Formats: sequence, C-alpha cells, structure tokens
Amino acid sequence: MVRPRDPAQDPAVVAALAQALGLPSDAEHLHTALTHPSYAHEHAVPHNQRLELLGDAVLGLCVAELLFERFPDEPEGTLTQMRAKLVNAEALHTIGLRAQIPAALRVSRGADALRSSQNVVADAVEALLAAAFLSRGWEGARAACRAWIEPALAELSPGGVLDPKSALQERLVGVGVPQYSVTEEGGPAHSRWFVVAVVVAEQILGSGRGRSKRLAERAAAQAALESPELESLLGVTR
Repeated sequence: MVRPRDPAQDPAVVAALAQALGLPSDAEHLHTALTHPSYAHEHAVPHNQRLELLGDAVLGLCVAELLFERFPDEPEGTLTQMRAKLVNAEALHTIGLRAQIPAALRVSRGADALRSSQNVVADAVEALLAAAFLSRGWEGARAACRAWIEPALAELSPGGVLDPKSALQERLVGVGVPQYSVTEEGGPAHSRWFVVAVVVAEQILGSGRGRSKRLAERAAAQAALESPELESLLGVTR
C-alpha cells in the first residue's frame, strides 16, 4: 500500500522514533500514531485518536508501576499527585518536544500550527506508546515509556509535590480563583462525609468526597487537575 506522506513530515525523525520504540520504520501503527485527525480526513486514512485512548492506559500503568517501585514508603496520595504531574498534557508535551514529535506528525494542509499544539503533541505521545504496546507487547511499551518518563521523574521529588489545591491554584493563575462549596453532606455525627465542588469562572471543574470538608476539597481539586474541562478553560486546543 502506498502511504500518503505530509511533505512537512521529517522522515529522519520518524525513523528515530521508530528506533526509540523498537518498531520498524514502516510499521502501520507507528504512522497511524503520527496522524492527526485533520490529515486523516483529507486523505481517508486512520488517525491516532483510538491509539491515544489505549496509550493513555499504557502510560498510566507504566507511571504508576514506576512510582510504586521507586518510592516504596510514600503514601497513595503523594504517588497520585506525582503521577498527575508526570502524565498531564504539559508534561507529555515536554516529552514530545524532546523527541521531536512535531516534526514527525502528519497534519492537514495549512494547519502547521497544530504540530506544536500542547494537546496534539501530548496525544501523539500516548498514541506512540499504544503503537509500541500493540507491536511489542507490555514489555516493549514499558521500556519505551520509562525511557521517556525518566528525565521528568528525575526532576520530581515527593517533597516537591504541591498539594492538589495549591497545584490547581498555580495552574489557574490569570484565569480565576477556585471556589469550593459543599454540595452534599451526611452520615452520623461520628462518621460524617462531605462532597465538595470546585468552581472557576462559573464552571464546575471537579467534585470530591471526604470525611472532612478539607479532605473533600483536596479530592475536588485533584479531580479538577485531571479533568478535560480544566484544559478547555486554560485554552488548550487539540
């Protein structure tokens, strides 16, 4: 099959990515992972969104396993915050730029600005991990994932992880101040529970439950940090 090629796509970078992932340079999953929907619609070829879904799961398991091994004494809450820092769109964008992924993408004519879009690059990182998983299995995908994640992990320490409320406020600088409100509460006096929603610019970004208002606020902030609504509010486009 003759595969259409974006003239702006750099074959040398594609070959380097194939080598890093342990794939042949003509692997079908590799080229699908590098295909943005805009290009797919022009040329009637598969795009990378299905692979992105699978790659998100591969990435999540890889990072969770790595943190579990590397920090055996840290509680679940700290590891969850560390994972969020390693797998968010900003972190994946950094990984993608380091691997020169923008130069390897296939995008539609006149849409070159998409190449460096944070979410487009982040999606491609996940799709490439899915390509490695489908072609080489878990061990191959894990090796590729760890090679990409290690530099970011080396710069991260449990003590340097912001609590979710502080992290959310930091991301929303210039956008708005998070407001927390109790939406539900119940339970007997000795075992109360609370549900809190966090709202920014009249939009609910997340909700969380806890045995105190403080814990529920933290859970709501963590949910907001992981929500697509936050990326939308920040103006990140695909």
